[in-house]
Amino acid sequence: MLTIAPHRRLFLQSSLAGMLGVSASGWFPKLAHAALHEASAGSSKPRQCILLWMSGGPSQIDTFDLKPGHANGGEFKEIQTDVPGLSFSEHLPRLSKHGRDLAIIRSLSTKEGDHERGTQLMKTGYPPMGMIDYPSMGAALASQLASDSVALPPYVSVSPVDFLGRNASGPGYLGPKYSPLMVSGMPGSGGDNPTFAQLKVDAIKPPERVTSDQLERRLSMWKMLQHDFATSHQGASVGAHQVVYENTLRLIHSKEADAFDLSKETDETRKKYGYGLFGQGCLLARRLVERGVRFVEVSLSSTNGGAFGWDTHADNFNAIKDLSRDLDNGWASLMDDLKERGLLESTTILWMGEFGRTPKINAQAGRDHFPRAWSCVFAGGGIKTGQVYGKTSEDGMDVVEQKTGVLDVLATLCQSVGVTPETKLMSSLGRPTPIVESSPIAELLR
Repeated sequence: MLTIAPHRRLFLQSSLAGMLGVSASGWFPKLAHAALHEASAGSSKPRQCILLWMSGGPSQIDTFDLKPGHANGGEFKEIQTDVPGLSFSEHLPRLSKHGRDLAIIRSLSTKEGDHERGTQLMKTGYPPMGMIDYPSMGAALASQLASDSVALPPYVSVSPVDFLGRNASGPGYLGPKYSPLMVSGMPGSGGDNPTFAQLKVDAIKPPERVTSDQLERRLSMWKMLQHDFATSHQGASVGAHQVVYENTLRLIHSKEADAFDLSKETDETRKKYGYGLFGQGCLLARRLVERGVRFVEVSLSSTNGGAFGWDTHADNFNAIKDLSRDLDNGWASLMDDLKERGLLESTTILWMGEFGRTPKINAQAGRDHFPRAWSCVFAGGGIKTGQVYGKTSEDGMDVVEQKTGVLDVLATLCQSVGVTPETKLMSSLGRPTPIVESSPIAELLR
């Protein structure tokens, strides 16, 4: 048996992966021990979170912290929101009607100006260093908010840009059962007859070449072999392996899997969100939180499916005008629909990237990396909205009021969804480790 076991283990993994089109990494286990966290005392709605991730580092001065009248201000004008005195970029007109639902932090200051290191820092709260592989906030919050009554995985990442922070969205020491379900994207076509970007999850259906009869026979064989192997090889890893696949099968046979099918929406609704990957990703995020997914990450990397849209070292203003159009349509439509469905109060939204961009415009009409003074935005449930928190100097170079660090932001995110930031997770070194070692920003919480 000792010489046969490794081959059998590989056979079990490869055969089921082949018949179902899934990997053995484990996206779908139900977390029977996880508690549902409440939006507030007396509320029965579970808390959920959507991270709108701006890969490449968005310019704060051209989005939410304009500097009109200053040489660093650039080409864009301000637009007033529905909150008196609150204004931001003219290229976010639909979002300006949601000012009362936003809390803009204009005083974020961090120390990582490299894409990969900055991404790791903002998504986990830790720079990439040392022996510990820290979990992303998506994985950490999913581990606390997940419910075994929900067929869908607790954490989904839509159209991610993995190579700018390869491990930043992962489960870290929490292990594969808290890995995000990755939704891949294919840009649509533009022009006079545009087509919608396509989002797809191969892992929720068998390959086309496998008939239902073949699938049933293969599953029967897998169950027999797996039972034999699990009986003779007791251990946590064997049990976890079996749970991963059993829950994958449950998802495949669940009606909830149609959440990923955007063709169920009308063309009018899809157009409202925008044709691009980000807009369609926001629509998918709405469908997922409707069905109980606890953490959804949607990335906006460019308007055409590339990776460096917000990394505007050159031609900053034309690029951000296009990116802002996609951001405005997707985010505003998401807010509209969540509010209409009574979900905005139980869903916290966080908009951010890995750093900001230099106030000073370079010789290529661009802005470079700048983590010293920049912005992020909260919206939705658990947040005291309709306000600006913090302030930068007139030239945008420095924070002059309410300086805010990444841990402050992440602790606020945790608290807004009902998870205490000091909640201990067991690290790979067997040491209880807080999700975030900081206190939330009291002024931003309800």
